[in-house]
Amino acid sequence: MEALIFLVDTLVGLYLFVLLLRLLLQWVRADFRNPLSRGVVQLTNPLILPLRKVLPPVGRVDTASVVAVVAVMAAKILMLLALSGLPLPPPLSLARLLLVELARLVLQTYFFAILLYAALSFFAQGSYSPGQSLLTSLCEPVLRPIRRHIPALGGLDLSPLWAVIAIQALLLLIR
Repeated sequence: MEALIFLVDTLVGLYLFVLLLRLLLQWVRADFRNPLSRGVVQLTNPLILPLRKVLPPVGRVDTASVVAVVAVMAAKILMLLALSGLPLPPPLSLARLLLVELARLVLQTYFFAILLYAALSFFAQGSYSPGQSLLTSLCEPVLRPIRRHIPALGGLDLSPLWAVIAIQALLLLIR
């Protein structure tokens, strides 16, 4: 049973990550001509396109993507509870759990994206790659406000460090 729980958690979690990535890339207005962005779109289109027929976007928010992320997270939680043999929590507790898990997923996504972005800035300076372009689109809106308050020290940008510390503090708070 543990192997089945692991498989469901991993596979649904990976698809949930790709759905969230699509949503975040839309919010930061990333370049969807990027091959990695196109791959994310192709992986998520089977779920998003039918939802778009029913749910129109509201302003900059793609409601179909938001509903897909929430629905897949809810399905993941319910499947894991059922496989573990645990009873379903009351609806309000389930909604709270859903929001906490979504917040954790967003924070963890940004944590690893910023770490990778910072590492690539050291090792692949001045080069171009689709992954680096995608990370720049995703991380710069988070790092830009930090840079306004903490200037670069002799060419060393400490904004990723401060962002990662803040994200870890938030993760500890919502635990």
